[in-house]
Amino acid sequence: MASSKNSLLVGAAGLVVGAGIGYAAACMMGEKKDEKKKKASATCPATEWPQGKPVYTASYPAYDLADQDASFMRVGDMLIEEILSELPRGYEMPPREVKWIEEMLHYNVKGGKMNRGKMVVASMIELAKHQGIELSPTDISKYAVLGWCVEWMQAWLLMADDVMDDSQTRRGHPCWYKLDKVQKIAINDAFTVEMLVFKLLKRHFGQETYYLQLLDLFLETTFQTECGQLLDTLCMNLTVEDFSVERWTLIVKYKTAFYSFYASVAMAMVVFGIEDREAYDAAREVLMVMGIYFQAQDDFLDCYGTPEQIGKIGTDIQDKKCGWLFCQAYHHIASPEQKAVLKENYGYWDDAKVEVVKQLYRDMDLETLYRAYEEESYKEIMAMKPKVEALLPWSIFEIFLGKVYKRSK
Repeated sequence: MASSKNSLLVGAAGLVVGAGIGYAAACMMGEKKDEKKKKASATCPATEWPQGKPVYTASYPAYDLADQDASFMRVGDMLIEEILSELPRGYEMPPREVKWIEEMLHYNVKGGKMNRGKMVVASMIELAKHQGIELSPTDISKYAVLGWCVEWMQAWLLMADDVMDDSQTRRGHPCWYKLDKVQKIAINDAFTVEMLVFKLLKRHFGQETYYLQLLDLFLETTFQTECGQLLDTLCMNLTVEDFSVERWTLIVKYKTAFYSFYASVAMAMVVFGIEDREAYDAAREVLMVMGIYFQAQDDFLDCYGTPEQIGKIGTDIQDKKCGWLFCQAYHHIASPEQKAVLKENYGYWDDAKVEVVKQLYRDMDLETLYRAYEEESYKEIMAMKPKVEALLPWSIFEIFLGKVYKRSK
């Protein structure tokens, strides 16, 4: 059952990415050569139907830095309203389906910590300061749209991931697909949210010179994340002996670090015209370490955190996840006898077996090992500071680190 679901999700996601690439190529070919050199444009006659497309947003609410959470949410609400208003006249969508989209978006794109999205805003502000640019409150709101693009990307990835992992709860509520009226419709809903990300990009940045770079960044980041998802889901066909630290690192680098960390900073760099590849490489290097450390935290909290802490019921043990705790325990700590116990109990939806695994983790004192790894990761990140701050403001990465270092939820 899981295999067929994975095939459907991967296949459909490939079509979506292919469509995005085709769209970018079609629009580029439709421009005159001399105009292409001056300014990228989202204008594309092939998609200017019905009359009135494309739609661009001309005004934004003022962003209040004294109340950033409320300001960020106001922008998010504006985006939902824009989508809902465009669906009937732009896509002939009946009221019932529009209402479905409204409920689906409110249920899935809100409710998290919004750290990824707010880090886009923070990156914009810090880079603007570094370049001596003063941002107006409406400028910040426009850039907050890119933060919401990351949040919506996160939302559709989680919607699909919950189906593939048979997850039960998300952000303190039943997973979207677990609702009786949703079930398999969640698969199409996930892909709908994915495509809405590209709608947001076009509506708000389609007239900017850097639009195609943003589009390329989102397409690349989406594919990188799906590569990580493939590495993760194929673990169901592997034995636990294959669950090495090296495989775990590759999974989390692609499944988490690129979209959760690098994309937020790279977007700001694109917007502010940074073209030095060395700067992008330096940012990527330190953000990969942060992203991998962040996922190790997630794996630790999945086992040791409470549902109230983490907003979900941890199921990595039941799902036979190639997780940090298991990889460390099985390949670096366990005796032959303990390995046999892990093999007999890991990957089963049986409370007694789950408790056996957790007790083994306690016996091996994995919590102490994790705390040591946390300190090593922090030192590795700080050692990169001189290289990074020669090219970019270190304050961006300091804000990131402050949000993740020793977090408990």
